[in-house]
Amino acid sequence: FHGIISREQADEILAGVEGAYILRESQRQPGCYTLALRFGNQTLNYRLFYDGKHFVGEKRFESIHDLVTDGLITLYIETKASEYISKMTTNPIYEHIGYATLLREKVSRRLSRTKNESRKASVTSEENTPVEKISSLVRRAALTQNDNHFNYEKAHNFKVHTFRGPHWCEYCANFMWGLIAQGVRCSDCGLNVHKQCSKYVPNDCQPDLKRIKRVYCCDLTTLVKAHNSQRPMVVDSCIREIEARGLKSEGLYRVSGFTEHIEDVKMAFDRDGDKADISANMYPDINIIAGALKLYFRDLPIPVITYDTYSKFIDAAKISNPDERLEAIHEVLMLLPAAHYETLRYLMIHLKKVTLHEKENFMNAENLGIVFGPTLMRPPEDSTLATLNDMRYQKLIVQILIENEDVLF
Repeated sequence: FHGIISREQADEILAGVEGAYILRESQRQPGCYTLALRFGNQTLNYRLFYDGKHFVGEKRFESIHDLVTDGLITLYIETKASEYISKMTTNPIYEHIGYATLLREKVSRRLSRTKNESRKASVTSEENTPVEKISSLVRRAALTQNDNHFNYEKAHNFKVHTFRGPHWCEYCANFMWGLIAQGVRCSDCGLNVHKQCSKYVPNDCQPDLKRIKRVYCCDLTTLVKAHNSQRPMVVDSCIREIEARGLKSEGLYRVSGFTEHIEDVKMAFDRDGDKADISANMYPDINIIAGALKLYFRDLPIPVITYDTYSKFIDAAKISNPDERLEAIHEVLMLLPAAHYETLRYLMIHLKKVTLHEKENFMNAENLGIVFGPTLMRPPEDSTLATLNDMRYQKLIVQILIENEDVLF
């Protein structure tokens, strides 16, 4: 640290020493600090920040020395290989027939051999020579072809990641450089790519069950793809149980079950998945199962009727002409993600069955709309006023969906 000195003085101190650096306090803005770094026969100046760690851009470092080391690596790569870097995303390994197709075929064969086994299998080439570690991308492609019958589109959930040891991008097959935060990793499927490559990766995430820690509070599409199911298993299990023994229960979905028991059901699904026991032996009160189903919908990070379509549904509900309103609702339904659409369709078929037993359960489409309106749709902004203003339209939307499920879906 050299105190308050000018850029010219910093340049004199660093002259002729590639990779050397000093810290200085800005003359123009006292209290602000600058990293002066010598690279490419010139002195580069970067505004330096500290929030417990040192940073110039988005990467944060324990020490200035690590920050400089990472910066020199990046500067060198970008200077010496800028043309190569710009071409990295133009020929990804997805489309590299000699690489992806070969490995996909090998993984497919391995999956068919070990479908009922839980052992690790090594994959070898035709000449029995080891093939390099298979990327999760190729593994996903093989799984999609063989096992995934519900091929919903899903974007990757990329987060900045620090890799230990050398790592290669699974999109462009090029080296991921730097000391820390060399790239991004999908927290749902484990795909590792450069940050710039992540913009080009298709929405083909195939979540790995090992990475999905819970059932409740998990993104709906992520859950169904991880479990290779058409709908969330919570929805299927609860509806199956309710239709088997609860359709004539008075106040179904309106009467609350004990909160502690509902939490028990939630933990059972989180712990045991589709093997969770929600039978009458475990939970005689059907309102507990109904409560667990409603809780699942409330806990979704993105509601069944998504934030993106919320305002469109509300606008459709405000149309006075019944035929035009129905047509508008149908158009918005087509905008829902496939897994959300299928889940909503299945739920509406179930709720229509509930209304057929109105004489016993006293639950018509309007009553169910009051219960499920705020459960299935929430405004994007967390505004109490907006929620209160929209409640009657939320109720109306669900009521219309139930009454016209055979037409709308």
